[in-house]
Amino acid sequence: MNHPLLELPLLKVEAHQVREVLRCLLHTILFHRALGLVRPRDVDMELFDVTYVQCGDAKIERRVEEKVESFCSYVERRQQTAGQAAFSAQVALSFYEKKHKHAWFSKQEERLNWEQWRISLDIVRSEEGASAGSSSTGAGGSASEAARAELEARLNEVLMHIVRVVNDKKEHIPPVVSKSTESFPFEISVPNENDASFGFTMIRKMLQSTPPSLV
Repeated sequence: MNHPLLELPLLKVEAHQVREVLRCLLHTILFHRALGLVRPRDVDMELFDVTYVQCGDAKIERRVEEKVESFCSYVERRQQTAGQAAFSAQVALSFYEKKHKHAWFSKQEERLNWEQWRISLDIVRSEEGASAGSSSTGAGGSASEAARAELEARLNEVLMHIVRVVNDKKEHIPPVVSKSTESFPFEISVPNENDASFGFTMIRKMLQSTPPSLV
């Protein structure tokens, strides 16, 4: 069975915005795919006038935070080698189910992805340091504020895109067998310093389970 590969619209973010943006996107997807008991919790972003919802589950929050921090560390290392140059990076969020496959004299557990989301970010060096020496009302401050406002608008658009997708695409979701907040197991995949070809590695892992259908 093919599983959907859901590509979110590309976002251009400054390095200091990565943590909040990625946290917002991951929690929004997880909340809308949590089909068990949830305790919704509104979260107001610090850098943007945007509110999103978390599941209110401490275990899920810890897992998200671990991956967000890992990704931010990767971004910092990439910046040290990339200098002023911008670079792109991806994060994948996969939902899967576990099935047992019988083999000769053994029973093996097989992991089948039923949906994967791909978050793509264009990361540029933060303008905070560049504009620190100039007045916030100067050209540098105006450009930085305009970029922030544009990202805020784009982020709201992406959140609405997620809501539309989860409402439109339900036929592929497996039967819910757990009442816990984490209705289905999930995995968050982030690149690391030894994984320059992360996009290809992620695709290879996907194909080892079931072939995706692009959306």
